Amino acid sequence: MKIKWLAICYFIFSAKAHGQELEARAYANLPVNMNVVAAVYAYSNGHVLADASLPVEDFNMKTHNLALAYVHSFALNNKLARIQIAAPLVRMQGQLRYAGQDTSGERTGLGDMRVRLGINLIGSPALAKKDFGKYTQKTIVGISLITSVPTGLYYTDKRINIGNNRWAFKPELGASRRFGQIYADGYLGWWFYTKNSDFLITKVLEQRPLFTTQLHGSYYFKKGMMIGLDGNWFSGGKTYINEVESGAGIDHLRVGVTWALPIAGKHVIRFQFHTTAYTNAGYDYNFFALGYQYVFF
Repeated sequence: MKIKWLAICYFIFSAKAHGQELEARAYANLPVNMNVVAAVYAYSNGHVLADASLPVEDFNMKTHNLALAYVHSFALNNKLARIQIAAPLVRMQGQLRYAGQDTSGERTGLGDMRVRLGINLIGSPALAKKDFGKYTQKTIVGISLITSVPTGLYYTDKRINIGNNRWAFKPELGASRRFGQIYADGYLGWWFYTKNSDFLITKVLEQRPLFTTQLHGSYYFKKGMMIGLDGNWFSGGKTYINEVESGAGIDHLRVGVTWALPIAGKHVIRFQFHTTAYTNAGYDYNFFALGYQYVFF
């Protein structure tokens, strides 16, 4: 497997927060008519503050995510485009002190599905598999629209759920630059949310846009193995319940590492870890993911 084959996008799943994404090489060039199927197991453990206005203390949650994903690349106006679909099954187990009393609970069900449609506008021609070996990356610039579909399990009378019971959309601008065996990638995006009109049965929950950035540095070895450093900062997203401000906005920085290894030409094994570097409220947790990908035409 050549180095450039490991540019396949890798899916990272979060049961709750849209800002917490670390997807290296999301705008790398690929051959057209390429298909990727992926299975990912992810585990996270730590503090998640669902609503800063609640009398919640010592909130510790464990989540187990098992997700399936599919990627297809195609040509659009002689540019490389791709569509990605991911659907997770999630188990959440939480412990907290609510109003001074110890309590715990768990949820198991489908999470919100993600659909990503993107096109590379600069530096990424749509090439057939037979011509792709002649391509050498320099600078790539692309755009994407990521949609969160409200397919997740949601109880209207519960504050903590797997699904969000609302649509969310993130337009994103991404760029990638090659420096020998090192690839530098950066993205800027904004999550926009529709209203959740069934929050606690009769209330309406709204959330302001959330600004997100990602930075990645990936080093590829001659055999195709990749090691990368990842960073993600997101800010904003203040919530309102029945038009009354509820809690503070989010200011959060995550850092992590990625390791990937191609096997027998069509298989990729990938591991990722990321953790909280800074947070103003909640979201102080560790995340581990192990994935398998299969490539075919």
